[in-house]
Amino acid sequence: MNEWIDELNDLMAAGEPAVLVTVAGIRGSAPREIGAKMIVTATETIGTIGGGQLEYQSTRVAVGMLEDEQLALRSFPLGASMGQCCGGVVEILFEPFAGGIPAWLRDLRALHGQREPAVVVTRISRSAPSKFVATADQVFGIEEQDADSTMVASARSILAGRPEAQRKVQEFYEPVVVPDLNIAVFGAGHVGSSVVAALSGLDCNIRWIDNRRNFFRNVPGNVRAIEADEPALEVAAMPPDSYYLVMTHSHALDFEICDRILRRGDAKYCGLIGSLPKRRRFEKRYRQQGMPQATIDSLVCPIGVDGISGKKPAEIAVAAAAEILKTRERAADSAAAEYPDNVHPIGR
Repeated sequence: MNEWIDELNDLMAAGEPAVLVTVAGIRGSAPREIGAKMIVTATETIGTIGGGQLEYQSTRVAVGMLEDEQLALRSFPLGASMGQCCGGVVEILFEPFAGGIPAWLRDLRALHGQREPAVVVTRISRSAPSKFVATADQVFGIEEQDADSTMVASARSILAGRPEAQRKVQEFYEPVVVPDLNIAVFGAGHVGSSVVAALSGLDCNIRWIDNRRNFFRNVPGNVRAIEADEPALEVAAMPPDSYYLVMTHSHALDFEICDRILRRGDAKYCGLIGSLPKRRRFEKRYRQQGMPQATIDSLVCPIGVDGISGKKPAEIAVAAAAEILKTRERAADSAAAEYPDNVHPIGR
């Protein structure tokens, strides 16, 4: 997730020294993926790179670099000496910042606010470091003629393919893109609120819809709360390959919303809260209306991963969120198998 952009920007605006700590390389097993970040100041850490001794040691190094001006790259073996059994080696990039907002960060924040895909490009070099932001057609944070043309081309190639963080020896590329996990949650009751709370911690965009007034409470930053007189019409506002959870206060409304989702034909997941008898009633009515059985079969009801039978809102939320993640992982694995050339390797 990209909260670090605003966090670092705010610290720099306040004149507070900070070190940006990033997982820049992995060999073997590691607790977090390449590109994971945390920010370390004299008084706090923001974010996580995986916890345990790796995070503890990295925090100590970062605190010692708060007055430095040069970046550093260090390797941490995750063996017995670190008290972590992952067994891999993690390379951590330490970037100290102090005094004013760097041009690349200012521009990156603006681009991200405009939902413009970009890549943060870093040359990991103590003698000739470089950092800029590249989009499909512009360079920010540095004069374009001063940017390494090969690095710019590599950044744009990543944007055009599958945008994942990549490391090429001294070159580090970090895509900052709008999340492609789009979720619509219909219903702002106890269960809907718990589901949104569980899902909002993911790197995703959520549209939270209800037709009742003043029902939304504690809306997270990546959630858009919508009071709609006709919630079913909001189905049309979702992009293709979206995920839907339907859990309103009305069975009639649930039926109408699911009908529109199923007839769109492009949902990655359509989950309806309820029991098997509710599903059977819905199936019967959809068949009577001429809906193909294959389309009806794509409706998931009851929702939630197997093995979690609790009925408390928080338990339902965890089970539903896990089912969405499993569905997404299966889709990603299928896409990778079908288009292997589009997968950019993550590594050194």
